[in-house]
Amino acid sequence: MADQFFDERLDQSEVKAEIIQKYFYAWANVITPTAKQNGNKIGYIDLYAGPGRYKDGAASTPLLILQHAIQHPVLSQMLVTFFNDIDQNYSATLQTEIDKLAGIEKLKYKPQVQCNEVGEDAEKYFNDTRLIPSFSFVDPFGYKGLSLKIVNGVIKDWGCDCVFFFNHGRINAGISNPKVETHMDALFGPERAAKLRESLPKKNPALRESLVLEELSQAIKDMGGKFVLPFRFKRGQRTSHYLIFVSKAFRGYEIMKDIMAKASSTEDQGVASFTYSPADASMPLLFSLAQPLEKLKEDLPTAFAGQTHTMRKIYEKHSVDTPYIAKNYKQALRELEEDKAITTNPSKRRKGTFGDDVLVTFP
Repeated sequence: MADQFFDERLDQSEVKAEIIQKYFYAWANVITPTAKQNGNKIGYIDLYAGPGRYKDGAASTPLLILQHAIQHPVLSQMLVTFFNDIDQNYSATLQTEIDKLAGIEKLKYKPQVQCNEVGEDAEKYFNDTRLIPSFSFVDPFGYKGLSLKIVNGVIKDWGCDCVFFFNHGRINAGISNPKVETHMDALFGPERAAKLRESLPKKNPALRESLVLEELSQAIKDMGGKFVLPFRFKRGQRTSHYLIFVSKAFRGYEIMKDIMAKASSTEDQGVASFTYSPADASMPLLFSLAQPLEKLKEDLPTAFAGQTHTMRKIYEKHSVDTPYIAKNYKQALRELEEDKAITTNPSKRRKGTFGDDVLVTFP
């Protein structure tokens, strides 16, 4: 499968790479000022980095990240990169491609490329080592090498966020397979894995998918990943895989949520689906039935009954584990104000605006 993956850029691969790159650039901008005062380093870690280029010659994420750093005067002096792939040919090819990058000598820290299996040694290293502020991408094609301990290890320190590839199809099939029980236990934790083995056979495919994702998200939160954000990729009507973002900081969650919302192929009443599907994108009218903004308008007066908060505080308190981004809250609150369901201060503002500092009182 890995060989096929790098044959050509599929539309899903491009969307995935775009999400990773956009977040890295935004994350670096946020982290850099503080990192300058504390060691003057930030990191990018890719544990399944691939050969650097697709067979059509297009650069994959590792080279694009490095090219961006080369062109950025501050980042070029701060960025520490670590690339790994278990495939020796991939690692060797990636090293060659990195060496050929124009301006690679501008980087203060030479990129590290290794060829290792991601397993218990990696778990121990990331959990025992204090990391510089780092953004990590863990992209195994199945489930071997992906564990709660790996995820926890790469996000445990300040400024550290992670995205990992979650192959729903393989994991759904692997839950009940005794041959891969160890891998399932490493991914979900033994107790949650046992719970899934018991409950999944009784569920239909849609419920199985939801339950697997819920248990994974809760397992990550139990280990310290305060914010978990899944983005789904579909082929036809079936889920092929997820990108799952993990952070301990709301600011990182907010940035990634905006990026994933824009990458979604459909939206309903301005609320993103957090799904990329070529079929859905070609038939947007089929996906305008749920009316999620109406649900938000109904929920806010109940959730905040008798309370007064700024728009920003309402958004921060309510938006976690929902598909809503800041602009959805502003629209919902504007409509609630028009319906006289809330009062605001200041109540007189430029038409169509709802600033972060506007005070909202719910009856």
